Parts: sequence; structure tokens; C-alpha cells
Amino acid sequence: MANIAVVLHGPNDLRVESIPVPEIKDNEVLLAMCSVGICGSDLKYWKYGKCGKFSLEKPMIMGHEGSGKVVKVGSGVKHLKIGDRVAIEPGVSCGVCRLCKTGRYNLCPRIFFCATPPDDGNLCRLYKHSAQFCFRLPDHVTDDEGAMLEPLAVAVYSCRKGKVGLGTKLLICGAGPVGILTLMVAKQNGATTVVITDIDETRLALAKSLGADFTIRVSSEKPEQLATNISEILGDHPDVTIECSGTNFGFSTGIYATLPGGCLVMVGRVPGDAEFPLNLAFTKEIDITGVFRYANWRKNHGYYNNSIERGKEFCNTTVKVK
Repeated sequence: MANIAVVLHGPNDLRVESIPVPEIKDNEVLLAMCSVGICGSDLKYWKYGKCGKFSLEKPMIMGHEGSGKVVKVGSGVKHLKIGDRVAIEPGVSCGVCRLCKTGRYNLCPRIFFCATPPDDGNLCRLYKHSAQFCFRLPDHVTDDEGAMLEPLAVAVYSCRKGKVGLGTKLLICGAGPVGILTLMVAKQNGATTVVITDIDETRLALAKSLGADFTIRVSSEKPEQLATNISEILGDHPDVTIECSGTNFGFSTGIYATLPGGCLVMVGRVPGDAEFPLNLAFTKEIDITGVFRYANWRKNHGYYNNSIERGKEFCNTTVKVK
């Protein structure tokens, strides 16, 4: 079978090209890709040639939200067989450094991560990956839903870092795919009230249909005013804010809105030269924590069991909207 891939050569320079069929090692599997999602980071690489601290320096195969079918198995792989459908965890860490050994493998300095320069992604016909980071899909999970497990992992990890649980009052800034999935994970795990903001009414309508208690369309008001509106709607300050919009406005809103002593989880990436009310955050003793991908999936097992059916609902709803 010939292999083709979607290759980014520079900003706004995306090409479909023939590439060699990869040779697998003993601990790897060869996958016929079934479904690959398009992430916000993919769009940033395509438009700007960079995302956060990572910049495109050579042509790169796109895609990291993927599912595929095993077509070849390395000699050392025992838990997968030809024909298995799998979800791909796109980050392959070294497994031996201090961060890996303490469970923070997403921060491994030697990690391979699909479609993050200089590493190639999996938006191709045939792709090889470490079998340790391929997870067999049950029959009731479709290929598209299997690909969506990757952004679902971000939502699960974000809620866990914010300690979202029974009784939590939560603010989510941004109603894109990760924001919506975060909403669904939070509600599944006991959040009492969830407010979600966005600039787009269509996204907010979808969020409302999937469980948001309140939605707010962001217009031109200042972050302080929006925070006041949020508190009035809630009747209190949110215990936790999860920022998924990647905007200066969202980060500042979270600082103004979050309950003193609460938590602000940064999922989105904001420009590095922006100014934020950090002194206010320190005075309020808000714990600001970052999210970089996800880790510790075994510890998150209960979250996944509770959340995967909601993730299927989002995937199916999104298809219907389109």
C-alpha cells in the first residue's frame, strides 16, 4: 500500500505528499490510520508556523489526535494483534528520566510528540508508533470517537489539576472543543454549577445543550466587568476557573472572577508579552497551574470511565451540527 501524508512546509503551505512506509522496531506497531482530528495547535502551525514555544524548522507531517488499525506488530509486542483498533497517545516519553519516573512523563525533555516540531505526526495513511502508547478500543467506541480521546484526555487532566468534583462551582473560558469536553467531564464528576464563556453564540448553544448551567457571550466589556457579571449569575465566585480560550482576556477574567483561595487552570496559551493582574492573583492567593498535554492516565482511570460516554455524546452532537 502506498503511503501518503499531509505535510506542512511553512505558514499556509500544506501539501499532500508520498512518503515511505515506515519500518517498525520490536516495541512498535504499524497502523493504518482511521481517523485524525484537527487541533487548534495544527491550525496555529498552519497559519503561523509556530505554536507556543515550538516553531516549524523543517517540513512536518501534521496530526496528533488519531485512531488506527494495527496492520503489523513488532516482535516484542504482546498486548496487541493485527486487526486491533487503537487510540494513540501521541506523546512517547523516555521512561527513565526523573520526570518520567515520578509520573510527570508529559514533561519529559526527550519526549516524542506527534506534530510538534521536529517530530512528525500521524495525518498519513500508514504510521508507526510505540505499542506502549496505543490503547485498544472496545467495539462500542467508533474510530472518530477513538481519535477524540486525545482532546478528552486534556479535559480530564485539566479537571483533575483543578480538583473539580462534587459541589464545585466552575468557570470555563472558551467553548471550543476542549472547553466543551471540560464542561462535560466536570459535570460528570459532580460540578454543581458550570458557567462557560465564548464570543460565538453557536458554540454557547452547543455548550448549553450539553450541560452548561449558564452561558455568557463575551462582547467588549473589560475582564473586571465580565467577572462581576459571572459572580452575579452564580451568586458567588467560581471555586475554579479553567481557561481554554488562549486569550489574554480569558486569563485576566479568571484572575478577577475566581474565589480567593481558588484555582485557575491554564489550558490555553497566551501571548508572552501581555500584561495580567498578577498582583491581584497573589493577593487573592489564587493557585495558578498550567496544563501541558496530560499525564498519569492510570490515576485518571475513574475520570475516563465516567467521561467517555459524555465524550461520545459530544462527538455525535458535533457531527449532527455539521
